[in-house]
Amino acid sequence: MDTPIYDFVNDYANGTSVRAHMPGHKGRALPDCGFGDAFGYDITEICGADALFEAKGIIRQSEKNASDIFGTSETIYSAGGSTLCIQTMLAAVCGRGKAFICARNAHRSVINACVLLDLEPIWLYPEYKKGSAVSGEISPESVEDSIISNMDKRPACVFITSPDYLGKIYGIKEIAEVCHKYDIPLLVDNAHGAYLAFLENNLHPIALGADMCCDSAHKTLPVLTGGAYLHTGDRMKISAEELKRNMSLFGSTSPSYLVMESLDLCNKYLAYGIRKDLSETAQRINALKARLSPAYEILDSEPLKLTVNALSCGLSGNDLAARLRERKVEIEYSDAAHAVMMFSVMNTEEDLDRIASAMESIPMPRIRIEPPDIDIMPLKRALSPAEACFSPKERVNTENSLGKIAAETVSVCPPCVPVVTAGEIIDENTIKILKIYSIFQVNVIK
Repeated sequence: MDTPIYDFVNDYANGTSVRAHMPGHKGRALPDCGFGDAFGYDITEICGADALFEAKGIIRQSEKNASDIFGTSETIYSAGGSTLCIQTMLAAVCGRGKAFICARNAHRSVINACVLLDLEPIWLYPEYKKGSAVSGEISPESVEDSIISNMDKRPACVFITSPDYLGKIYGIKEIAEVCHKYDIPLLVDNAHGAYLAFLENNLHPIALGADMCCDSAHKTLPVLTGGAYLHTGDRMKISAEELKRNMSLFGSTSPSYLVMESLDLCNKYLAYGIRKDLSETAQRINALKARLSPAYEILDSEPLKLTVNALSCGLSGNDLAARLRERKVEIEYSDAAHAVMMFSVMNTEEDLDRIASAMESIPMPRIRIEPPDIDIMPLKRALSPAEACFSPKERVNTENSLGKIAAETVSVCPPCVPVVTAGEIIDENTIKILKIYSIFQVNVIK
């Protein structure tokens, strides 16, 4: 497996050319910089370096390597994370001003894409987990019901998030079959699941029948932050060139070469090394879960997540996260009920042992706390997301927002799942949920 982007930049970084081009650091770091070598590898679109959105050379070659590895029809890179991929997917499939079916526990970037493209989301509400606004159950039957009941709107696609933020993997194969029955493409936000293609049982959305998906490579693979993939399946007849034209509408004209180099280098690892390492890592995580049970209630999740129902041992998820932080363990996400840790093949056995020791050292009341009553309900929409976001707005206390129109999407952040989206009318249930997540002020239409 060749690494064309890295090889080109490495030769340039170790050459003798005078850098009479961007960036302004000229390949040299300021004094006392702790990552000085990185500057030498940070370049721009010089001759031979190709260009991400018009890729015909080394970048396109590297993307084809990634496509072969993942088994996709097309794979293109993003240096702007899955956010840029989500915008691109919706632009490519929906165009402008169309309706699409979307699971409500979507990332905020989906709503932002609706604003930019003036799209109409038709919300599909999961059966939420007790005490969570970010995870639930979406059945193939609920998807089919939504498609049938919204045929008059001619939905351009179905969009779901899997795995979700607590690690729930949805039935992609069955949902894809439902979508294809009605000739509707299935798009998947697989931001947390790039590694799923390399399990012994391939669980990647494209392998299971999804038509398009995005992977945040940086979330679970050894790639720099911002590195992501946009994949298409065989049913999606859209060229890489067309995808890149759509991506260029939203992305910077100066995408990071450091990010692209890390994606390029990762290809070799994905082709030759990850499967064994991933298997061993999953075994170590399972051993960690077994060690922590039954002292902690560990929820079912994808292999590289450890999701704890902290309430079962008398703590909130946020309390557990704070106590772990005191013990030098920083976790991915917490809320009133849950604490979530994300792992990768780069975590060592020592890392997992330190986590186990830290969790075992935390004194717990052992009095089970009932989860907060969080039930995301459909809200009335007064304006489209685009109309609301570009209207005059004012900031009010959450308790005074009853009956007002949200001027922007208010999310559980992280991970940015919306409680109320721009253009919806805030009701009493919404106010209650916002307070549970310590959101005490919101922007509303003035």
